[in-house]
Amino acid sequence: MYDAGLVLLLIVIVFGTFLILRSIKNFVINAVMGLLILILANAVAGLGIGYSWLVILICGIGGVLGAFLVILLHFLGFGI
Repeated sequence: MYDAGLVLLLIVIVFGTFLILRSIKNFVINAVMGLLILILANAVAGLGIGYSWLVILICGIGGVLGAFLVILLHFLGFGI
């Protein structure tokens, strides 16, 4: 019985690690795409949006939508 519980625990740990790594991969891809859009928007349109920790955090968490949110807030006059 002890060995079966240990094997079950190992399976749960491996499955949990797989789920965490998959979500981290998606988060990193999302963050890079958001920051890339913000950098391209600054370079092409000359928006002059600064790269503060808050802007990077919004683009990192929101990804593409976060970058568009930062650009929209810049156009509305809410400099972050």
